[in-house]
Amino acid sequence: MTSVASELQAEPEAGRADAALIADLLGSPTSDAEVAGPVSRRRFPVWIGLLLAAGVTAGAAYPWLAGSFGGRDATAALDAIPTTVVRRGDLTISVTEEGSLVSDENVDIVCGVAGGATIVWLIDDGARVTEGMEIVRLDDSTIAENATAQRIAFEKARAAMIQADKDHAAATIAVEEYREGTFKKELRMAESSVTAATERLQATRNTLAYGERMFRKGYISPQQLDAQKSAVERAELDLGTAEIALDVLTRFTKPKTVTGLESVRDAAAARLASEKAALELEQVKLDRLNAQLAKCVVKAPKDGLVIYANDRNRDRDSEVKAGAMVSEGKTILRLPNLSKMRADVEVHESKVDRIRPGMKARIRVQGREFAGEVAAVANRPQSNWLSTAKKYVVEVRIDGNTEDLRPGFTAEVEIIVADLRDVIAVPVAAVIEQGGEYVCAVRHEAEVERRVVTLGQGNDKRVEILAGLEEGEQLLLNPRAILPDESTPADGLPSA
Repeated sequence: MTSVASELQAEPEAGRADAALIADLLGSPTSDAEVAGPVSRRRFPVWIGLLLAAGVTAGAAYPWLAGSFGGRDATAALDAIPTTVVRRGDLTISVTEEGSLVSDENVDIVCGVAGGATIVWLIDDGARVTEGMEIVRLDDSTIAENATAQRIAFEKARAAMIQADKDHAAATIAVEEYREGTFKKELRMAESSVTAATERLQATRNTLAYGERMFRKGYISPQQLDAQKSAVERAELDLGTAEIALDVLTRFTKPKTVTGLESVRDAAAARLASEKAALELEQVKLDRLNAQLAKCVVKAPKDGLVIYANDRNRDRDSEVKAGAMVSEGKTILRLPNLSKMRADVEVHESKVDRIRPGMKARIRVQGREFAGEVAAVANRPQSNWLSTAKKYVVEVRIDGNTEDLRPGFTAEVEIIVADLRDVIAVPVAAVIEQGGEYVCAVRHEAEVERRVVTLGQGNDKRVEILAGLEEGEQLLLNPRAILPDESTPADGLPSA
């Protein structure tokens, strides 16, 4: 250390020139020291200052040359920093997330009660059921009361309809009765009265003619002749009355009576139609309530495994359980097809744009690994009241025999975004960002070169280098210790 200090005093101009060049390339530690004090001294170790003061030649590659003084110290210091060799190889870019298994085909058991209902009882989650087995019972007390009241209303409507039907039948018979019975009887009687009046008139006229001959012969008195004339006049009046009665019966009485009876009949028919419609309406209401009552007892539509329809983002108040209120159309249970399973994973919005349907995937479930494929990517983020992070559901179909799996199992899904072959890829720790550029520290024995690189795709461990590095070169895994850039944060690398 004493010899190095003497050398620095002997060559102040050369030392200042080299230090100025290094400071220009790596930043100005002197100005930082004036502001930050001890912090800058921690960023630049003593051995770096010794090397700079020893006349390290500045060139295109930020050289750390082991000159006549301090070479062994510089090499030892570089040896202390981990390195990696640039090599070609395969690089898999993937997105790994945890999710849950669901069946790709489900028979949903939904609440069919209008307005919803409370779950009174339901079968255990994960139970095996057979077709026709009772699996859910909903509260039916209110529906049963309404059904009883509706049955009473239906019976009243039925009684009214029966009465209206009888009234209509009676009114129809009354019309026929008058036309075919009463009218014909009255017509016959009127015609008989006309005939009788005609006969009496003819008889009185004959008597009068005979009386007139007898009067001329002096056999009867004038009083007797006047009586015979009066009899003829009465007979004429009786005949006229009988003919008028017959005319009134046929021209007025019959149409009036028939019209009145038909009006009663038609009114009865209208009442019958109204009561029939009212009965049908009451029947529909009763049938609907009976159907709702039947829906309060749910039976398994087929054999299978019962799974509660509790989504991951469902809050506790809406959780499927005994005593919970379920709305109409809400899924209560599912009967999954265990031979067609998939994994649903939530992917953060920063990664979801990289995922496309058809991408291959690896699914790990309870120590077993399956191959799979991305089936669908949600267009909208999944709502989650527990978190503000926007995540999208990605459906990954599982290939192979999945009948031993169960919905709800936790699955680790690795989606293969890209499978790069024979590319240059380096550890993420070997790349930093400075001034909007990605930079690596390439070591050439005792020299360190600042190398700008072009990045391709990467995962959380390695990143593809499209340009800037050659196979076989040696990189420092902590380049920021050698190439500090305090104005630029160390971020921005591609991530999975």
